[in-house]
Amino acid sequence: MVLVTENIQKRDVSRLFTPTHIGKIQLKNRSVMAPLGLVGYADARGGFNKNIQELYIRRAKGGVGMITAGLIAADYQDMGDLSVPCPIYDPFSFMNSSRKMVDQIHQYGTKVICMISAGSGRSAFPGSSKKMWAPSPQENRFDPKLHHRAMTVDEIKETIKHFAQGAKICQASGFDGVEIHAVHEGYLLDQFTMSFFNHRTDEYGGSLENRLRFPIEIVKAIKEACGEDFPVTLRYSLKSFIRHLREGGLPGEHFAEQGRDVEEGLKVAQAFEAAGYDMLNVDCGTYDAWFWNHPPMYFEKKGIYNEFAAKVKEAVNIPVAVAGRMDDPEALNDAFDKNIDLVEFGRPLLADPDIINKIKEDNWEDVRPCISCHDGCLNRLINGLPYSCTVNPECGHEAEYKLAAPLVKKNILVIGGGPAGMEMAYICGLRGHEVTILEANERLGGALIPGSAPSFKDYDRQLLIWFEKQLAKMPNVHIELNHPATKHDFDDPAFDAIVAATGSKPIMPNFGSDQMLRAADVLLKKAEVGQNVTIIGGGLVGCETGLWLERQGKKVTIIEMTDQICGGPKQTPFPNWQMMAELLPYEHIDVQLNTKVDHIDGTTVIAEDKDGHKKEFTGDTVICAIGYKANDPFAQLLQTADKETYLIGDAVHAGKIMDAIWQAYYIAKDI
Repeated sequence: MVLVTENIQKRDVSRLFTPTHIGKIQLKNRSVMAPLGLVGYADARGGFNKNIQELYIRRAKGGVGMITAGLIAADYQDMGDLSVPCPIYDPFSFMNSSRKMVDQIHQYGTKVICMISAGSGRSAFPGSSKKMWAPSPQENRFDPKLHHRAMTVDEIKETIKHFAQGAKICQASGFDGVEIHAVHEGYLLDQFTMSFFNHRTDEYGGSLENRLRFPIEIVKAIKEACGEDFPVTLRYSLKSFIRHLREGGLPGEHFAEQGRDVEEGLKVAQAFEAAGYDMLNVDCGTYDAWFWNHPPMYFEKKGIYNEFAAKVKEAVNIPVAVAGRMDDPEALNDAFDKNIDLVEFGRPLLADPDIINKIKEDNWEDVRPCISCHDGCLNRLINGLPYSCTVNPECGHEAEYKLAAPLVKKNILVIGGGPAGMEMAYICGLRGHEVTILEANERLGGALIPGSAPSFKDYDRQLLIWFEKQLAKMPNVHIELNHPATKHDFDDPAFDAIVAATGSKPIMPNFGSDQMLRAADVLLKKAEVGQNVTIIGGGLVGCETGLWLERQGKKVTIIEMTDQICGGPKQTPFPNWQMMAELLPYEHIDVQLNTKVDHIDGTTVIAEDKDGHKKEFTGDTVICAIGYKANDPFAQLLQTADKETYLIGDAVHAGKIMDAIWQAYYIAKDI
């Protein structure tokens, strides 16, 4: 096998492993597991179920200095009954489930605090909250037909009481502190602090002092209930990045901030320090600019919040933490160079629970990379499912999916070295089977190779490199490149089981022109592209190819027959979809929605819009990015083979990386 490598810069990140403190609690190192939503991780009485307990314990074993468990609900009715844990619903059950988890986390020298939430306000997903309230009457972020009413003063006071009660129960459960959710991301408390959303005329609206009253009264109530030495931290967005309602400002874009700007944000940070908060966990963004809080791969640098956290650190004396894809030595050192105290890892800890220990060992090449797809984590939360991870299906199932050696070791043939084939070989190899991969091309990767070609798809490239390196280290995994499988391989008695992972192939309709190029060939630079490009298909491949070409100086038009790019936010995770939807016009890419191609004359595309009007798009190059279909040339042989057989990944149904990896994992763990 010819291993394609990419140099990972080796740098001293020893500052990550120096002790520090938050208030009175001492941390063994400066790494923190960032808080993540716990939809689906509550037990029947509002405690932490077994799956989330095991998830957190596994990350403590992986070396993280502190875990932020949560978010949990201040009041279970705010968060849609018991979809997430809630301490005040049944305090005894909450303490019982928490104590078991916390005690085991502490065995690894890891601290653990619990994030308590007041809910989403106008940012709630439709149907997720019974209390449709906000600071002032508001339209729902996602559905303007839904309306939120203003909270009453009595409801605000009751919520503050719930925070104090919940924090006291967390303290009794053994947690080392609590984090308040959140003057961040446009959640309810954040909405109260911004004049853009808060139009109240009582003591909770108007002046900045009044708008900060709600989160300030929360920390004071908790300190009174739990004592001054019980740390209370705050999730805090320094800048909102709201261009307009439901529109975010893009990186580098000049726009008039409608939410909280940096100048006001620094005053707010100082007010929170004075009120008693012990640490600020800093990022940027709101639900209106959601890609800032959940950065997709289109942010081409890591550590995107460092500059903002550094400003906060200059303004306050309490510790400051920062997240934002910190799984990179340069991003880590940049944070510490800016005197930021703690570094938070969210999605990277889902992808690899051992990332902190691997960083400590300077073993970056073995870190399984998060690919910023949001499919396995955020998108599952949005759809009411427990978060997991696209590249790590074991996430959230640490106990039940624990890999075990097979009773009988087998010789397994894997046909195809794309994501499904590589995952199949990796898991089978870990378990001790003998594995042979036959790959028809000169490199493993399948659709990951063209898919990772744009510069902003570096995370996909890192995943491919990670697979190559892990498989190359396994003496029981044998890789044969440039080896198309044949019936002879099926008949080989040496193999006990055969897995076909032959992937998919592009759909290429007959539009009457033989000059149309495949998107994959363009991405692989197997075809020359002219200056004026027409792309047929505004799905993820078409949009990413268009963005990549535009950044090379091409003039790009994208034709899409539906009313949404990338299948809309139901098919593509919302932050990724929103950022792409804003990037395309910002970068002057012409997107023609509700437009269907009729035929192509040379390199001129003739199409029809939804009103029946004919349109012509004349250019130098036409690229087809309509989609993919399953490629299963061995389906019949699989059915007739006299041995154990499986068809997996895109060979079953063309889908996402997550679909391929998860299906391969589920089968491989049980062979």
